[in-house]
Amino acid sequence: MRYRLRRFLVSVAALSSWLLFPVVLLQGAYLRLTVPRLGEAPGARSGRVDGAAPVLRLLVMGESTAVGVGAPDQKQAVARWTAETVAALSGRAVAWRVLGRNGATAHSLRKRLLEPAEDVEADLAVVILGVNDTLRFHGPRRWRRDLTRLLESLRERCGPVPVVLASVPPMNRFPAIPSPTRQVLGLRAACLGEAAAAWASAMAAVAYSPMPEDSDEPLESLFGADGFHPSAEGYRRWGELLGQEGFALLGKPGP
Repeated sequence: MRYRLRRFLVSVAALSSWLLFPVVLLQGAYLRLTVPRLGEAPGARSGRVDGAAPVLRLLVMGESTAVGVGAPDQKQAVARWTAETVAALSGRAVAWRVLGRNGATAHSLRKRLLEPAEDVEADLAVVILGVNDTLRFHGPRRWRRDLTRLLESLRERCGPVPVVLASVPPMNRFPAIPSPTRQVLGLRAACLGEAAAAWASAMAAVAYSPMPEDSDEPLESLFGADGFHPSAEGYRRWGELLGQEGFALLGKPGP
């Protein structure tokens, strides 16, 4: 009952955020002019962590954080840290690959990256999305629909692969975003997060990986120079969380 009430209150607040949409547009234009534009992490978007056979194939898909925007290189981005964690917990070798693009939404990831890609194989997939869908004011219905189509397309290519869906980041805590845009985007991100958690619970072999809420360290300390993307340390900690969720999911029955 408490969970349903929370979902209802978050949804109502997100809908009311449309009243501040003109302010969001103005502050968004200001941000594009003032916030440093960091590039995608350089280096190969694939690698391998040593371990026992058989090799586990990890596919990390998504938006700017999936491709390590703000990280010094791909070895310090989220995919590699996720692979390191899965390898350490399982004892298996992990071959990881990144499929993503800065600015991707759930829809564009499927249409422009996943479906045209060649040789897409995976034993475990991690999907990192939500910020760009939030910025585009996509609603929960569209969000769930796009996630469903993305999952269907992924499993058409890879078979019944287990999937970890990363939580939609709490945009009300992004240092670069001023008020009231920070609060507006935070509400809308929370609305998509609630929808994603419910969607994942209804899907076979899909786990939603929430952000920790009990950490003593301020979330802001894990941001990079732009105040919008994670730092190298932020990517390490996030990758460890995703890797733990992925390892747990590997031991569960598939779809």
